[in-house]
Amino acid sequence: MQTNIQASGFSHLSLRTYALVAGLGLLLMAILAPIANFGVMEALVVPGDAATTTNNIAASSGLFRTGILLFLVVVVLDVIVAWALYGLLHPVNQSLSLLAAWFRVVYATILAVALGNYLNVLQLVSRDYLQIFGSGQLQAQVQLSLNAFTDLWNLGLAIFGLHLLLVGYLAFRSGFIPIFLGVLVFIAGLGYTIDGMGGIISQDYSLSLAMFTFVGEVLLIFWCLWKGFKGFELDTE
Repeated sequence: MQTNIQASGFSHLSLRTYALVAGLGLLLMAILAPIANFGVMEALVVPGDAATTTNNIAASSGLFRTGILLFLVVVVLDVIVAWALYGLLHPVNQSLSLLAAWFRVVYATILAVALGNYLNVLQLVSRDYLQIFGSGQLQAQVQLSLNAFTDLWNLGLAIFGLHLLLVGYLAFRSGFIPIFLGVLVFIAGLGYTIDGMGGIISQDYSLSLAMFTFVGEVLLIFWCLWKGFKGFELDTE
């Protein structure tokens, strides 16, 4: 299958440029997001132990702020990647590629709103709220904010999964992206969608399908970088 890459309004940028921007953006996110989530937040937040969590964050507020900043960078990168993937997949189907981009932008927006809960935690542990609430109530407020972040995270995760489902489908239909890569990205989208929906439906949801279905995302990073440096050979008529 051959695809016309001279899409209206996008002829000034090549697919190679879009692929490179998407690849670099995805690579940076693949580095920063795990540091923020696993290296910072999971090191400070102890599930089911509000007292220890509050003390950890109060004692390491600078590290907690760093985690928030890294997440904020990820939000910005998500918007950039949404634009780049739209440009890359636009020749396949303009409407679906635009919808996929919007799903990722909505996900990024939800993540940005969710970070407000982390900022609220910083306010609680960094100021003299202990005299107002008492230790037990302060810890409950901190836990409530952390739970609110998790709920919004699950909502965003489900929408992000929908984004990947569309990206996988468009990649499968593109003719210039390997079919197997489109299938794997689609499967990754299923994993995120199920995990996100599961977390919304039940607080006791413990599966993490995305840990097993994320392979397509990783391969997409390397494929975008490879094409960004190597370029495309497509019919431009």
